[in-house]
Amino acid sequence: MTLIEARPDSSSNVLGEAATQSGCLPSGSTYRIEVPQNWNGVLLLSSHPVPVAPGEPPWEADEPMIRHLVCSGYAVAGSANTIFWPLERVFADQPSLLDVVSGLLGPPKHTIALGLSIGGIISAGALQRYPERLSGVLPVGGNLAGAVANHNRELDIAFVVNTLLADSALQVVDITDSHVNLDRATAVLHEAQATPVGRARLALAAAVGNIPGWHHPSSAEPASTDFDAQQRNQFAWFEAVGFLVFFLARKQVEMQAGANPSWNTGVDYRRLLSTSINRGEVEALYAAAKLDLEDDLDRLGAAVRIEADPTAVAYLERHIVFNGNLGGVPVLAVHTDGDGLVPPDHQQAYADVVHAASNQQLLRQLYVHRGGHCTLTFAELLSALDVLIERIETGAWPSLEPEVLNHAAGRFGAGSNVLASGEATGAQFFRFDPPTFPRPYDSRDVRPVIQAQRSSQ
Repeated sequence: MTLIEARPDSSSNVLGEAATQSGCLPSGSTYRIEVPQNWNGVLLLSSHPVPVAPGEPPWEADEPMIRHLVCSGYAVAGSANTIFWPLERVFADQPSLLDVVSGLLGPPKHTIALGLSIGGIISAGALQRYPERLSGVLPVGGNLAGAVANHNRELDIAFVVNTLLADSALQVVDITDSHVNLDRATAVLHEAQATPVGRARLALAAAVGNIPGWHHPSSAEPASTDFDAQQRNQFAWFEAVGFLVFFLARKQVEMQAGANPSWNTGVDYRRLLSTSINRGEVEALYAAAKLDLEDDLDRLGAAVRIEADPTAVAYLERHIVFNGNLGGVPVLAVHTDGDGLVPPDHQQAYADVVHAASNQQLLRQLYVHRGGHCTLTFAELLSALDVLIERIETGAWPSLEPEVLNHAAGRFGAGSNVLASGEATGAQFFRFDPPTFPRPYDSRDVRPVIQAQRSSQ
């Protein structure tokens, strides 16, 4: 790869005269680079999960998070994606983008992969792909259990909904018309939420996926025994984004993988419930609805299982499952405990494979006590970056006590202690042990899926 292959836009200014440059990478993906006049020498390789229209930049000029990072002295570079699950394209683009940045600015002092949501799994995957290009990694709310486990969890939730509430009217895999499928699923969701029986079964669907009963970042967490409130929050997750992912966006993943990459052969939903964070909620709502939980678990046990296409599984294994090898590079992961789109048990799965590879000294995980997905304040994000940079420069982790981190975030001032929506809030780092991921899958599990499916039957 040579720099001449990357084509700046004719409207772009040379860095040094202006703060931004955009252009096209050899793949055709657009990129954007922003550098402040007071650049601190740190480049953030930012992975943006939200698809954009072809030819559009990866973020808008007034994107709040980028503005805060650039105003805080960081250079930010990223490439755009036009699809829902863009890992394959972004992995291929990132080395080219780093070459462009080096050609414009020279070698950065540090290069940190930063990503939110799907950008988080991309950032961790970038480290696994080319650790020599990175100084550190900061995934926020990332799908760190890996692609296979992530989509299996989503299948489990959709399977329970379809079996108990839709009577097989929905396509949970091999989706043809995704918009029709989502419309049907949305109708099922609202019909179920209108009755005690339906709400109990929606709670069971949430339980097999460990979906927390907390949704909006500005709301208080429901009490541990307020099961009705917890279920309303899980419904809000399903309504806002969950069903769109399960019943519409899966089609894009299947198209990229070439077939269905998820399976539930051999899955015992009774066991998943027994280990779920929401077991008490489900039992209480079933009792209140005078519904037999054991009968529904029997129905799930008897339902026809779904097999995966092994070539599609292999695609997700490449893009990506984790092996715990961090290449000597420190990783600081951050997650909210009230995340119902990418639940915090992803952190447990990632820590487990990192520990198995004897790299736990390179990994630290921070938790923010807040509802919502990736709902960090700018101050919390900047504080996490400070921690990671200190680890990069000294070789030792500084104090990660919540009190220390919250005090540090407070020093960024009121303008940074706000959510992306602009709502003011205090820093909420706290001590938290994530639950166990329901169905983990990492490099230790990679094997012929057909063999695995047959052995489980």
